[in-house]
Amino acid sequence: MKEGESVMVLKVFFPQCCNRAASGLLVGRWFPEHNSAVVLAVIHYPFIPSHVKRYIQQMAAESHVELSVLGSWSLPQEGEEGMDSFLKDLSTMFPQQRWLQISRRMGQKGFTCHLLGRTPPPKEVKKTEEEVEEESEEEEEKVIFVHYEQRKVMLSQLHPVQNGVPESKAALPSELRQVFHTVSSSGPLFFLDKYDDGPLKSTHWQSDGREGSIIVELLKQASVPLCVLLSRILAVWTWICSMRVFDVFPLPFLWSKFSSCVQLSYRTQHLKTLSSPKSAENHTQFIRKANMFVSILMDVGLGLLLASWLYRDDHISMISNMLVPAADHVAKELQDLLQWLMGAPAGLKMNRALDQVLGRFFLYHIHLWINYVQLLSPFMESILWYGGLSACLGLTFALSLLSDMVALLTFHIYCFYVYGARLYCLKIYGLSSLWRLFRGKKWNVLRQRVDSCSYDLDQLFLGTLLFTILLFLLPTTALYYLVFALLRLVIILFQGVIHLSVDFINSFPLYAIGLRVCRPYRLAEGVRFRVLSEEPGTALHLLMEINPLKSSAVVDTYRTPTYSCYPKDSWGALAKKLFVGELIYPWRHTSTKSHAAKTD
Repeated sequence: MKEGESVMVLKVFFPQCCNRAASGLLVGRWFPEHNSAVVLAVIHYPFIPSHVKRYIQQMAAESHVELSVLGSWSLPQEGEEGMDSFLKDLSTMFPQQRWLQISRRMGQKGFTCHLLGRTPPPKEVKKTEEEVEEESEEEEEKVIFVHYEQRKVMLSQLHPVQNGVPESKAALPSELRQVFHTVSSSGPLFFLDKYDDGPLKSTHWQSDGREGSIIVELLKQASVPLCVLLSRILAVWTWICSMRVFDVFPLPFLWSKFSSCVQLSYRTQHLKTLSSPKSAENHTQFIRKANMFVSILMDVGLGLLLASWLYRDDHISMISNMLVPAADHVAKELQDLLQWLMGAPAGLKMNRALDQVLGRFFLYHIHLWINYVQLLSPFMESILWYGGLSACLGLTFALSLLSDMVALLTFHIYCFYVYGARLYCLKIYGLSSLWRLFRGKKWNVLRQRVDSCSYDLDQLFLGTLLFTILLFLLPTTALYYLVFALLRLVIILFQGVIHLSVDFINSFPLYAIGLRVCRPYRLAEGVRFRVLSEEPGTALHLLMEINPLKSSAVVDTYRTPTYSCYPKDSWGALAKKLFVGELIYPWRHTSTKSHAAKTD
């Protein structure tokens, strides 16, 4: 070869299961744009070429993969000394641009490969034996064998590298992605095993028998009527929920604020997705549907465990007997807190008139709340008994119901917080408006900005009087607001822990994490190569190993989108709302969180 000429390297992806296959033909696919080929199976000798052509055409039509005969494979046994020349002559029956003639000797690790081209040289020149040997060595140096485990590549899914740069859809797929796609799409080719009575025998990863499970097949057969029954039940439930009586105000508003109703609607959407006859469009959607199925199973299993604990040893009666005294104790502590605020809390001098008015107002609400709890106390055990049955729908529904019960039992604290926040906010905005009056400014509502303004003497005098009154009343109002805002934040924190637990069960990709732990090759991020054999006189042999996807990437990629139960405001915005007295609503939003699903 002359200096300055580029050497084209041909990469042959060869399955490890075919290393000891009997002599025959190599079936696979060429990748001309990458100057590579992938071997999928070896068809054993003896065979009829017409049968081989018909079989490959049939497999290509079923798998939608451009299958062809790549060349010949020779592993001579005793009495097969002339097999190499016979297989070489078969290249005339299978017209290809290039023909691989791979041979291996017993006891030798490496392969010998000759690449035969269809285009004859422009001028026939007689060559010496030394030139032929040099050309054959150069030809062997141009071939690199990449050995791969066909079963793992068949069952794996190659993910893009997590570098934040999306792949261009217009660009050609990478070589490795085409290899993985070809192997995974050639499932019909692997149905032929040694137990078939057909005219052809082949070697591949399932040649000793197809992988399967009787239990899995029985579950597949049983899932069909189960999905039909589930779809009928969901259709009836959807018809009931779509009745006009549920659209009467304020029922839609209340359903959107109760966590249990939102969770029930969310699980209904999951069951509709699972019972749908439409199959998953890609691997990511399949994994997500499997995550939904495993999440529902785990949720219902944990809920049944909780229900069995509640109805065992009369735990519901114990909880009922503890709940009413706990509510009375909270009401008593609130009364003591209000009596402390109506005095001189922490030695602070408060406005006595406003302090007494606010204290009596809140004490009256606590008195109403105590009567409300006493009215419900005879029915508390029945409420808990029927509420415990909701655990059969799943642990998440039981936790959502617990959050609703906490919201109802602490409704008086929420009312105190709203009253205090409204009074405090009114005074804050009043002081800010009067402060602009002193500086000759005013807020322009139409332009949403502060403009200059001239005030007369009466307006300034009235503004000064109102500013002084609001400023001296502010500490009393601020103290009540601070106390009830802290109590409200404690309740929001408790409900937030419940919501995060529900969101974790709903969205955590348990099935994908199980694959990552038990079968990491199923979720591949990339591959790595190591030298397998580098013997003189043979081609370079590399072993391709699969790099599993990182656990954090698995969670980010396959996490199930859920309704948002996180605050949309930042910590700075939350502190600003607390400072100016704006209400902080802990209610969930029914919007769907957008997770960046990295798909091919």
